[in-house]
Amino acid sequence: MLEVVRIPVLSDNYVWLLHDPQSGETVAIDPAVAEPVLKAAAARGWSIGQIWNTHWHGDHVGGNAAIKAATGCIITGPAAEADKIATLDRLIGEGDTVRIGDHVATVMAVPAHTAGHIAYHLADAQMAFVGDTLFAMGCGRLFEGTAAQMFANMQRLATLPEVTAVYCAHEYTLSNGRFALTVEPDNAALIRRVAEVEMLRARGEATVPTTIGLERDTNIFMRARDVAQLAERRAAKDAA
Repeated sequence: MLEVVRIPVLSDNYVWLLHDPQSGETVAIDPAVAEPVLKAAAARGWSIGQIWNTHWHGDHVGGNAAIKAATGCIITGPAAEADKIATLDRLIGEGDTVRIGDHVATVMAVPAHTAGHIAYHLADAQMAFVGDTLFAMGCGRLFEGTAAQMFANMQRLATLPEVTAVYCAHEYTLSNGRFALTVEPDNAALIRRVAEVEMLRARGEATVPTTIGLERDTNIFMRARDVAQLAERRAAKDAA
C-alpha cells in the first residue's frame, strides 16, 4: 500500500508526499515550498527521489529547485509547460507513465486552469493527483483554457472508479460547498456534505482527499449537463 502525507503550506495549499514502503521511494507532488516538505520527509526517514508537477503556477513548483538541491531528485512535469518550469528533468504528456516502485501513474492531460495542466492517475492504488483541476465540490479557475476543456475534464474524471481517492492542492472545500448549495439547494447529498465540512473546518481539520463518488454526487461542475452550464456556474463562482 502506498502511503500519502498531506503537508499544509502557505495559506491554503497542500503538498502531497507519496511513499512506497516496498521500494522505499518517495515522491513530492506540487511542492509550493521546500522546507516543510523536506522536514516532513526527514521526520519519517524518507528520501525524496522524485517531484511530480501538475502545472506551472508558483504555488506548485516553488519548492522544486531547493528540494532538488537537497536531494538530487528527478523533477517531472508537463511538457506543454516546459518553458515555464525551468527545473524540469523529464517532460511528459497525455498517456505517458511515471512510476513509484512497482506502481504506475498514467498521465492525463487536463487543460483549462493552465494550458498544459496534467493529472496523475494510479489505477492500481485507486488514487489521482489532480492539482488545480478538480477540487472537492469545485474546479479550477479558467485562467488559460476554456469551459469546454474543463467540461471535458470533469466528464473524463467522472469515469474513474468511484472509490478513487482524489488529491487536490487546495483547501477550498467549504467555500466551494457553500456556493454549490446556491446552485443545487435541494441536493440532499450536498446538504449533508457541507454540514460535515463545516464541522471539520470548525475543528481545523482538512477536508481532502475526496473521492470520485463524492464528487459525482456533490460537485456542481462535474454534475453540469453541458459546457454552457459549467461556464455559467464557473462565472458565478468567480464573481461570488
